[in-house]
Amino acid sequence: MKGMILLGITLILLLIGRYEWWMIHSGRRKERAALIVLLALGWGLAVMLLYFPELPGPTWLLEKMLSPLVRWMEGEG
Repeated sequence: MKGMILLGITLILLLIGRYEWWMIHSGRRKERAALIVLLALGWGLAVMLLYFPELPGPTWLLEKMLSPLVRWMEGEG
């Protein structure tokens, strides 16, 4: 079942990538490189969430990173 979902995710990202690739002019190498990087990151995140759905989200990471700053600012108030 997860294999079919993974295949679907991959096909959708390939379709999006193909469409966007042709929308970017051929002289824009940096934009095409950014497209590839963003597609790869999106695919990786989708696969990670497919196989490990209990992973914490980006909000949890921001809360952990910024909680000392928030505590410091609340102590100053």
